Amino acid sequence: MNVLWAPWRLDYILGPKPGECVFCIPEHTDEDEERFILYRGRHNFVIMNKYPYNNAHLMVTPYRHVNCITLLRPEELHENADLLNHCVRILQEAFHPHGINAGLNLGEAAGSGIAAHIHYQIVPRWNGDSSFMAVFSETRVIPEHLRSTYQRLKPYFDALGKEA
Repeated sequence: MNVLWAPWRLDYILGPKPGECVFCIPEHTDEDEERFILYRGRHNFVIMNKYPYNNAHLMVTPYRHVNCITLLRPEELHENADLLNHCVRILQEAFHPHGINAGLNLGEAAGSGIAAHIHYQIVPRWNGDSSFMAVFSETRVIPEHLRSTYQRLKPYFDALGKEA
């Protein structure tokens, strides 16, 4: 019998399902902690993945609802790249991963779970993090609660806001 502890999933299972795009966030910041939004820039924001591939899985996405990188305005694209860079640095400082996967899937056929609104994935990796669980049981183990990860990362992104 496989037992996987994932208490944050109960909110998803029992809670209302969003009728809108999860990346089309409100202008107010009242729900940022609940939504796991770590940082808001002028054109893009950084959010944690609620259903991560690995601990501290981040995403950088524009506010505008666009489905392709070619539709981004120069200022959106530049800030997006800057935030990708900051995310990698912050993950290295906060979690000391052995590696990081960073990428963009354009379209459902390319593997995008939400193809209508582009988002870069930044996933820290550690040697052996896939281990036997993912290989034999098709199960991922996330070793830290999402709220704990959010609280651990938030000061780094708050400091980033003061640099800007």
